[in-house]
Amino acid sequence: MYISTKKFIGYPCAHRQWKDEGHCKFIHGYSREFTFWFKAKNLDEKKWVMDFGGFKEFKLFLDDYFDHSCLINSDDPELPLFKEMDKKEIIKLRILDNVGMEGTSEFLFHKMNDYLDKITQGRVWCFKVETRENEKNSGIFELERNNLTAV
Repeated sequence: MYISTKKFIGYPCAHRQWKDEGHCKFIHGYSREFTFWFKAKNLDEKKWVMDFGGFKEFKLFLDDYFDHSCLINSDDPELPLFKEMDKKEIIKLRILDNVGMEGTSEFLFHKMNDYLDKITQGRVWCFKVETRENEKNSGIFELERNNLTAV
């Protein structure tokens, strides 16, 4: 089995954890970074797991979703207010089931695997994603290929 990684850095965005009783209930921001781990049983014709130049379309998705955006949980009771601010172009709203590092990692795990299936016809798969909000904190989602259909 071959393994490689790709890191995407510099995604300034804001979020809030409305269920937190401390300061994380307030809108706050970080410059997020994402690391993806890939596996392949066979290398490509260039002798690589993944041609990193093949991520242009995925990078556009990350730019649109995470660059200067405001991430809000789908169950946030203030979601109508955030939608109104988005409509007025006060924020660039992005709604996730879980805006935390773990939830963002799971969201990106599935997005990346959909993308890899399309561009590698299943030769390469992502088995782990780490979302980092700063140098101290991150969340990881990991799932082996034989469990992908179970999610």
